[in-house]
Amino acid sequence: MSGPLQGVKVIEMGVWVAGPAATGLMADWGADVIKVEPPAGDPQRFVFGALGVADQKGVPPFEIDNRGKRSVVLDLRNDDDLQKMFALLEEADVFVSNVRPAGLARMGLDPESLTKRFPRLIYGQLTGYGATGPDVDKAGYDIGAFWSRSGLAHTTVAPDELPPAIRSGQGDHTTGLSMAAGVLAALFDRERTGAGRVVSTSLLRTGIYTLGWDVGVYLRFGKRQSTKSSRKNPAPQMNCYRCADGRAFWLLGMEADRHFPGLLKAIGREELAGVENFKNARARSINAGEFIAVLDEHFATQDYAYWTARFDENDVWWAPLNSIADAVADPQVIASGAFVEMTPQPDEDPYRAVNSPVDFSGYSPKYGPVPNLGEHEPKW
Repeated sequence: MSGPLQGVKVIEMGVWVAGPAATGLMADWGADVIKVEPPAGDPQRFVFGALGVADQKGVPPFEIDNRGKRSVVLDLRNDDDLQKMFALLEEADVFVSNVRPAGLARMGLDPESLTKRFPRLIYGQLTGYGATGPDVDKAGYDIGAFWSRSGLAHTTVAPDELPPAIRSGQGDHTTGLSMAAGVLAALFDRERTGAGRVVSTSLLRTGIYTLGWDVGVYLRFGKRQSTKSSRKNPAPQMNCYRCADGRAFWLLGMEADRHFPGLLKAIGREELAGVENFKNARARSINAGEFIAVLDEHFATQDYAYWTARFDENDVWWAPLNSIADAVADPQVIASGAFVEMTPQPDEDPYRAVNSPVDFSGYSPKYGPVPNLGEHEPKW
């Protein structure tokens, strides 16, 4: 069975991660994606060098978002090449770019110009800080717009601490998912109306949405919950703990009173149900430090295998605290389809890569290869 986006033609004018991530999902789902690159190439091709890391054979951060695309080189400062770009757009269903709005406007590739010229075109506009406002043309990687400015980074540490950096690409991939969803909704709408439209999202807006619980509480009540260390967590049944062998797990007792009896049975301390400080969820939250200390003491007496077996016997909900190495070897992660075998270029050895997060019944895509720069030059 074909991919759900077979027959959809996408032109991408994207750099780094967020824009290419959106169209990378579409390529995985069967769309024909043409990646228009400047003569020097998308800088994400050379991200290791940009970060001062020694050269590697292969660039996984580029590969995950660009496999299965066609690469065309155009110097859009040159009028002949700009006309070639318009020729590509003449046949396109979708155009996606995360180039800053002022730069697109200088080339006549802004939303107003292209939607007037190509009224059926779905125009995906992905920015750092939004399509309007004083910082519309401000440069914004995900660490700035999604992580720092949205408030996400501030929520990860105590108020008097400076937060760590986000792991690379997290905000970009989340925003890429937002853009892909918006484009597909617009394509569905075009089937009914025949008209294209502009779909706009940003790293900043997606960051705010991701933090929606906390921001919503602040908007309604003017309060935010202070981030605390795991040993001061006010929800001891939604906390992480370490076992005698050094491995750790996360308890998932969201419905604290419902899950309390099973937890006590698992640790062999059912008498704690009668302790005034632990009698209900509210009491355990008020006395969280005391209850966490009790749990820490018990979990330190046995290894991970013992405790996780006890949890399963007593219907205690939990999850492993995996490292990346743990996750890659986790049988459930593998069974979920999280990794794919890539189709290499002729000079490459086969390798595994991360899958996109959605499967479609009856569709088994071919992943890759990752295009070389300018590999698919059309016959103009």
